[in-house]
Amino acid sequence: MAMETQKEKLKEQEESRDFFCVVSDAFRIFARRSSRVLGSAWAFAGAILIIVIWGLTGPTFHYSDTWQLIINTGTTIVTFLMVFLIQNTQNRDAKAAHLKLDEVIRALKGARNELIDLEKLADKDLTSLEKQFERVRKKAERNGNNPGGMRRADRTESASKGKGT
Repeated sequence: MAMETQKEKLKEQEESRDFFCVVSDAFRIFARRSSRVLGSAWAFAGAILIIVIWGLTGPTFHYSDTWQLIINTGTTIVTFLMVFLIQNTQNRDAKAAHLKLDEVIRALKGARNELIDLEKLADKDLTSLEKQFERVRKKAERNGNNPGGMRRADRTESASKGKGT
């Protein structure tokens, strides 16, 4: 009985959604799946294969303007469409990360709740906050109250040595 009611409610919600919401959800799903597929090693290998085939056909077509136009047009179209897919995926990922961080800030005692929705601040306010955190970091270094007990320069040097550079 409860299952039927829940299914009915979901069906009503789907029917009441407007056209733009449906299109937005469809694009979100398409963008997520496309970015997963097109960001794979197989997609990269496929792109390399297309370029190699195009290059090998050059002598057949005498490196004509049409031959060059084919790859130029193809890459332009793919680039144009990929910008929207990548931007949509990055926007959603950034929003999710911000919401997770906002929840952590909200949940921690002693955390400053005014840091929630920080991404919505003006550039001037962000710069001011950045300077404030820089002062806090320097004070922590002077007091020996920093991660690993190292100064920032020492941590950077230590990390670069660890990479073999």
